[in-house]
Amino acid sequence: MSNQSTMVIVGAGEAGTAAAVALREGGWKGIVALIGNETMLPYERPPLSKAMLTDEMSPGPKPIVTPQRLAELEIDYLQGSKVLSIDRAANMVTLSNGSRMAYHRLLLATGARPRTLSVPIAEGTRVATLRTYEDATRIRQVIGQGCDVVVIGGGFIGLEVAASAVSRGASVVVLEAGSRLLMRAVPPPMAELIRAKHERSGVCIETSAIVERIDFGEGRSNVVLTGGRTHVADLVIVGVGATPNVELAQAAGLAVDNGIILDETLATSDPHVFAAGDCCSFPHRLYEKRVRLEAWRNAQRQGAAAAANMLGENRPYEDVPWFWSDQYDETLQIIGLCPEGEIPVIRNLGARGQFLFYLAADGRMVAACGFGGLGTVAREIRVAEIMISRRLSPTAEALADPAINMKRLLV
Repeated sequence: MSNQSTMVIVGAGEAGTAAAVALREGGWKGIVALIGNETMLPYERPPLSKAMLTDEMSPGPKPIVTPQRLAELEIDYLQGSKVLSIDRAANMVTLSNGSRMAYHRLLLATGARPRTLSVPIAEGTRVATLRTYEDATRIRQVIGQGCDVVVIGGGFIGLEVAASAVSRGASVVVLEAGSRLLMRAVPPPMAELIRAKHERSGVCIETSAIVERIDFGEGRSNVVLTGGRTHVADLVIVGVGATPNVELAQAAGLAVDNGIILDETLATSDPHVFAAGDCCSFPHRLYEKRVRLEAWRNAQRQGAAAAANMLGENRPYEDVPWFWSDQYDETLQIIGLCPEGEIPVIRNLGARGQFLFYLAADGRMVAACGFGGLGTVAREIRVAEIMISRRLSPTAEALADPAINMKRLLV
């Protein structure tokens, strides 16, 4: 290629890979360097807690992009590499092999890492977190018929792993420190539906369960709760949230607060450096607050949006947040950010699905969530997304009436 200016992307997950592809599709003729610290092709993370643990034959990682596509787009994929430092004055990064690389624009898509427990853990205890393909492989090798699994954390990852483990024949206990499951993102009525689904499937769930320590004896772990009660486990899986990987940005002097701080165009405090995905926080116009999202679609779309702005589009990122989680044969989907403490409009479609809609004081729909069969939930949530994007104000009565087709409310 004639123009040898380089776009450097640190992180080869969903956001980084989407950005690399979008740069080429957006017309960038210079070098695109995609730097990833894992030794395999960029791969999807959602299957790690589902198909990777439950399929009869152990599946390999599901690639985000093929080697042929990388070659076709002339993307330089530096796998098994790590960026050690950023020299913003010289627009250079230093790699783990000692080489330095100049950049025209730099994208940080460094993701997040699982939080660890801050309690004493005895030597020999088998404790796992789930973030990488290697993590999923280790968990898969243990869970199965006759295995006792304790999951610490009742969020999305913890519950998905619990569902996978119990479906493999394991005995599963979920310990949640909060007063209910899914405290951060899911409204209480929906969380109760999901809890009931798990309990019907054989998972034992304890809320307000504070882990004091994890002991080890006779080849097994003992999870000790405040008050002295214990749960014996062959494997303890920790799913207590994620910490954004901001150390590289922080060492370079970029602004950081619950993630790398971005403006509406996904630029950092340095206009030559952008960020996307789980590692960053950004202002969202629709909700008039700064947010950090740990979600597959956000990473994908933010990566593409950052690439467009690295090419000079200067367009605010306004995508409506969307989350999903498979729980057994049903799915949970959330569009928007459900406001805490607000009373939702309830739409009950019986066995097909349950829905909650949230309206702002001026009547605009701002969020919705649904739990039930995939087809029904996906359809209703998609309509809700259009309503939120268009700032529509459907009546509560119409939303609550299962006889009214949601699409009619778009007019």
